[in-house]
Amino acid sequence: MRSLLALAVLAALAAPAPAQKITIAVVPSVPGGTTYVALDKGYFRDAGLEVDIERIDSLGKAVAFLATNQVQVAQGGINAGFYNAVAQGLPVALALESGSSPTYHQIIVRTDLKDQIRTPADLKGRTIGLSSPGSSSMYEVSAVLASAKLGLKDIEAKNLAFSQMAAAMANGALDAAMEVAPFTARMIEQKVGVPWIDPDDYIHPLPMSSVGYIVNLDWAQQNGDTAKKLFVALARAGRDYCQAYHHGPNRAEIIDIFLKNRIGTDRDLLDRMSWQSRTPNGEFNIASIVDMQAFFQREGTIGKISAAEKLVDPRYAAAVAKELGPFEPINKASPLK
Repeated sequence: MRSLLALAVLAALAAPAPAQKITIAVVPSVPGGTTYVALDKGYFRDAGLEVDIERIDSLGKAVAFLATNQVQVAQGGINAGFYNAVAQGLPVALALESGSSPTYHQIIVRTDLKDQIRTPADLKGRTIGLSSPGSSSMYEVSAVLASAKLGLKDIEAKNLAFSQMAAAMANGALDAAMEVAPFTARMIEQKVGVPWIDPDDYIHPLPMSSVGYIVNLDWAQQNGDTAKKLFVALARAGRDYCQAYHHGPNRAEIIDIFLKNRIGTDRDLLDRMSWQSRTPNGEFNIASIVDMQAFFQREGTIGKISAAEKLVDPRYAAAVAKELGPFEPINKASPLK
């Protein structure tokens, strides 16, 4: 009996510890689809991690859950809610970039107004669709307006989900809209709007870091090795995305994963549309992050400026560069940045 008990104890000690469960909140966009790529391709499993993915409407909605450790990581568009959270001393920081310029965003003009809205100055007094208050869309449109010495106060901003803008344009509720893929292509194909301005042509500094993973710093400090493994796994998926972005041999596979996880429903559209760029190691352009923060303060959306080192934790991008090495597109003929 004692021998059997001793063997049972030894077996229990030798058994691998159960994987720690991590919850990631994700805005289900094309850049956000890489989190599902990491799950489907087994990168979390390979790292000994058990990950749940929760879908959210915007990164701002996840900040409260992130700060209280109900989720450990959140991915989405960088917005005023993040900057306010840091300013309030909540334990959150940007950990890994997952979307930057070129964004392939577009300001779309209503088809019947294409001969009336020709320059940024023509936006004065117009009704413009923006995704939400405090969003990076505000920052992008503001850069375009600034070229004509205008500001957001000179337009009528109407906050709508990207998916609702085509209908609003069709019924005349919008004169123009700040749109993102795949909704840009749908709006153009439906002939309710025409492509006009790429905000990247007006934004400085570039590249604009607009999408990222935010981490709970308390959790990351207590689980340093786990956090590092998690972000390296996410970066592996990010590099798969980069290869597919450059129309590499895995593009169909990545689109399959997007469709399986409801990142779009139209295979042909996903294949032909322009995907947002990203950095293969996940580094943020700190100058861009700081400039966006200053913009939100000028607009009165945030009240306090935080130091750059409070906004971004660079350790994870450094770990990715060390673990995964240099990135090279397989499709050497790709003209994309």
